[in-house]
Amino acid sequence: MAYTTIDNPELYFQTKLYTGNGSTNAITLDGDEDMQPGMMWFKDRGDTESHIFVDAVRGATKNLHPDQNWAESTQSDRVTAIGSDGFTLGADANNGINESSHTFVAWCWKESATAGFDIVTFTGTGSAKTEAHSLSAVPHVMLVMNRDSANNLHLYHHKNTSAPETDYLNINANDATDDAATVWNDTVPTSSVFSVGTADTVNKNTDNILAYLWSEKQGFSKFGTYIGNGNADGPFVFCGFRPAFVLGKIYTDRNEWFMLDNKRDPFNLVDNTLWANENNAENNTLGQQAVDFLSNGFKIRDSDGTVNSSGNTYIFMAFAEAPFVNSNGVPCNAR
Repeated sequence: MAYTTIDNPELYFQTKLYTGNGSTNAITLDGDEDMQPGMMWFKDRGDTESHIFVDAVRGATKNLHPDQNWAESTQSDRVTAIGSDGFTLGADANNGINESSHTFVAWCWKESATAGFDIVTFTGTGSAKTEAHSLSAVPHVMLVMNRDSANNLHLYHHKNTSAPETDYLNINANDATDDAATVWNDTVPTSSVFSVGTADTVNKNTDNILAYLWSEKQGFSKFGTYIGNGNADGPFVFCGFRPAFVLGKIYTDRNEWFMLDNKRDPFNLVDNTLWANENNAENNTLGQQAVDFLSNGFKIRDSDGTVNSSGNTYIFMAFAEAPFVNSNGVPCNAR
């Protein structure tokens, strides 16, 4: 019995920690095998600097900020090249990506149908339409951004309410989920296309639009929900793998998007928190927004409302460090 098609998640997702030098800085990923990143999400861990999105489809010098509603900018001295196993940073010394002596995190995904990640760019028309993708599977999460105009960054999650095609969340805000037919045109994505409505955020006439799409892959990624209990002995969330990265948010109420990973916290508790919608420095107060990463999922270990408000529903995206059981039937160990 095959439990996963991806025995080595490092081929498709890696978290990289590095220290800035304010000059040319060649960064190599840490995995045992090379991984050419298709998309990178950067954050200065110790300072109030905005998050930065860079991807290979738009080009290394094109920057978007997921915690803001800014249009895309071209920065020739931030990321200067994307290599076969990492990326090269330029000499802009005060930009939230390579300031000397500052510590940074870069979450990196490889664009691959096998791992369920696709990057799509298109031109808006202002009229509801479909766009093709290359996943050969139904997208479960979509993050769509207007590159040319200042707009919110809309996120689709297949477990966001009972009718997710009618609702959206803003990755750059702490708002609860909202309903608008103008975003996804009230249409569920398919294995070949996704739909956008008439909203400027996702389809403004003549503007360039970017979409990141993920499809869940057993043993590698999980895009689900859990219900908080408001207790330090919080819910266990099954993923089918030992997590490397978790991004989540309460969708029934206002609160932050929490971000946790196995590199900033190599041991349990995992509580070095960053927030996708905030430029805040990393919070490492013991116990706040804390979870344990287990061999088959994660366990909430705090009553803080960011991760565990009683009776409220949270959505999450999680990616694997190791599958719970690999394709040879061998289980992974706990941390």
